[in-house]
Amino acid sequence: MAFGIKREELSAWKEAVNRGEIAFLTHYWLDPRFPDITTVTKVGCSDLERLSKWCIDHGLPPQYIHNRSSFPHFDLIGPRQKDILIEENLLQHVEHFKMS
Repeated sequence: MAFGIKREELSAWKEAVNRGEIAFLTHYWLDPRFPDITTVTKVGCSDLERLSKWCIDHGLPPQYIHNRSSFPHFDLIGPRQKDILIEENLLQHVEHFKMS
């Protein structure tokens, strides 16, 4: 279940993904499979080659790209989520969602 984002944020992310940009959308997330995880960052891009390269450049396995919707994305969760957000200079995501 996703929550903690505004419709405008989701729309802006979708537009950026459709333009072939690497786009980031962080939101609160609860899933019983991951009881200690409370946020996820969706790294999306309609250009699958570009998104795969982004994954490889960050040491992430591109085979886990979700490509079953109009908005291909890789889900960042756990400790790497914060590290990559910092690497990408997306400190507002870290601060807003109080990632420790």
